[in-house]
Amino acid sequence: MKKTILSFAFMMAVGMATSFAQEVTNTTFGVRGNCGMCKGTIEKAANSVDGVTKAVWDVSKKKIDVSFDASKTNIAAIQKVISASGYDTEKTEADEAAYNNLHGCCQYDPKMEMNQSDKAEK
Repeated sequence: MKKTILSFAFMMAVGMATSFAQEVTNTTFGVRGNCGMCKGTIEKAANSVDGVTKAVWDVSKKKIDVSFDASKTNIAAIQKVISASGYDTEKTEADEAAYNNLHGCCQYDPKMEMNQSDKAEK
């Protein structure tokens, strides 16, 4: 009887842990920017979104790799926050006032190619 109760308790604990598990989604999308200061601002913006667990922007490839809990946020919300900080993404344009307040070296060419993941590094 004791084994049955312990087995039942264990199964309940595993079931509860599974129901509370995060639905982690990994994605990559393009973000325009120029330098290390851009990297800091872009990553800070993405990481400020509730549910984002990791955000790493690649300066040379103009892309960001993001991991997030899909039950708390989505790609559109993350892109919106990045745009509000002054940077274009593949789906959203930068907030003009925020872009104009970026440091001079961070004011990128709005025609810059993004998400250069298929390109060889130079």
